[in-house]
Amino acid sequence: MATRERRILETVCNAASSSRKLTRSQWERLRGAFGERFDRAWRLVEEGRVKRYVFEPSGRTVWVVVGRRGEYQILPSTGYCSCDDFYFRVVDGDTGVCYHLIGQRLAEALGAYEEVREGDEFYDALMAEWREQLLEDAGGL
Repeated sequence: MATRERRILETVCNAASSSRKLTRSQWERLRGAFGERFDRAWRLVEEGRVKRYVFEPSGRTVWVVVGRRGEYQILPSTGYCSCDDFYFRVVDGDTGVCYHLIGQRLAEALGAYEEVREGDEFYDALMAEWREQLLEDAGGL
């Protein structure tokens, strides 16, 4: 199931990236594959809650999705999200991706994300802030 979900998401997003929009059939395919997770992911995109931080001059990139309880780091190349759902459902193999990962991939394919440019001198401080939030969330488990 996990591999199938990732394959569907990548296939649709790769096709949509050239036109920067979803066709009706692509929408229906994602909705059929992901159900409520797609609905939540689409809301993230519509509400502009996907951010791509670009640090200069290094060009380091960090994806962040603003979720219900905080900001979650996304590592698209590895399929990682720092949310609880990732640990409880994705790592356990119940699903292939959390809705934050779906939202990030959709936003990237559609060019529908906020780009935040920061100097490299802010990288360590922002990473520490996101790590601290992750640790605080983990302490509440």
